[in-house]
Amino acid sequence: MSLRLRLTVLHGGLFLLAGGVLLGVTYLLFTQQVGRRVTVISGSPPPGLPTLPSIEALDEQARQVRAAAVTSLLTQGAIALGAVAVLAAGLGWLVAGRALAPLRQVTDTARGIAAAADPGGHARIALRGPDDEVKDLADAFDVMVERLDRSFDAQRRFVANASHELRTPLTLNRSLVEVAMHRRTASDDVRQLGGKLLEINARHEKLISGLLLLARSESALTERCPVDLAAVVAHVVPPEVRADLGEATALGDALMLERLAHNLVENGLRHNVPEGWVRVTTRSLPGRVELAVANSGPVIPPAEVPALFDPFHRRARVAADGAGLGLSIVRSVAHAHGGEVVATARPEGGLVVVVSLPAA
Repeated sequence: MSLRLRLTVLHGGLFLLAGGVLLGVTYLLFTQQVGRRVTVISGSPPPGLPTLPSIEALDEQARQVRAAAVTSLLTQGAIALGAVAVLAAGLGWLVAGRALAPLRQVTDTARGIAAAADPGGHARIALRGPDDEVKDLADAFDVMVERLDRSFDAQRRFVANASHELRTPLTLNRSLVEVAMHRRTASDDVRQLGGKLLEINARHEKLISGLLLLARSESALTERCPVDLAAVVAHVVPPEVRADLGEATALGDALMLERLAHNLVENGLRHNVPEGWVRVTTRSLPGRVELAVANSGPVIPPAEVPALFDPFHRRARVAADGAGLGLSIVRSVAHAHGGEVVATARPEGGLVVVVSLPAA
C-alpha cells in the first residue's frame, strides 16, 4: 500500500470508529430517555383526569414505539455513517495527495537525476511553501545534489585536463623516437628499441584517448539526432564477425555510438578462445533499440561480471593489452544516451553484452 492509501485508510477508519462510538452513545442515551418516559406514562393518573387505558396497553404501545425508534435510529444512523465515512475517505484521499505532493516532487526530481546522464545532475527541487519538515527535506536534498554536482564536475575537469596535458609529451616522444629510428646511422638495436618504445607510446596514447572519451561521455549530451545503429555497427564489424543487423534507429551522438560499438566488438574479439566466434545483433523494440555482442570466450564466474565495467579492470590473460577502459566507456556512453548495459556470463564460456538505447 502506498503512503497516500495508508493515510486514506487511517483517516477513514478513525472517522468510522468515531462515528460508531457516537452512534452507540446516542443509542444508550435514547434508550434511557425512552425508558424514563415509559415509566412516567405507566404511573397512576392525577386526580380529575379521565381514566387512561390499561397499563398493559400503554406498556405495549411504549415498547412498540421504543422498538421502532431504536430500529430507525440504528438503521438510518448506520446508513448515514457509512455514507459519511465514504465521503470522509474521499476527502482524506484528496487531502493526503495534497499533503504528499511535495514528497512526490522530491521523488520525481531524484529519479530524474538518477536517470540523467550527468551523475551530479543539474535539476533542483526548489520547493516553495511554508517552512515545515517537508521543505527542510527538500532544501537538504538540494544542498546534497549541489555538492555532488560540484564534485562530479571537478572530477571530470581533472581527468580531461590531465589527459589533455599528457597527450603533448606523448606526441613529442613519438616524434623523437621516429626521428631516431629513421636516421641513416641508426643501428638495428636502435630500430628495435624504437619499435618497442613506439608500441608503449601507442598504448599510452590509447589510454589517454580513452580517459578523454570517458570524461566526455559522463557529461550530458547537448545535441541528439537519429542514428542508424545498424549502419554504425556495420562500419566497425570486421569480416570474421557474424552480424545480424536489423533496423535500429537510436537517438544520440553518432561518434560516441560508433565508439561504443567498436569497444564492444573489440572486447569480444580480444577476450575469446582460439577458433572462437563473435556475434553482433541489432534490433528494434517498442520505444528502444538493442545492440547485443556475444562471444565464445573463457568461462567467467557470474559474480565477476559487474567488475568488468569498472575502469582499469583487466583480466589476467590479456593484462598487457588495452587499458581496461573499454566496457567502462561503453557503460558511460550508454548512460549518456539514457540507456543501460547488461552483461551476462554464458555457462559454456564467453559473455553476452546487451546495450539498450532510446529509439528515435
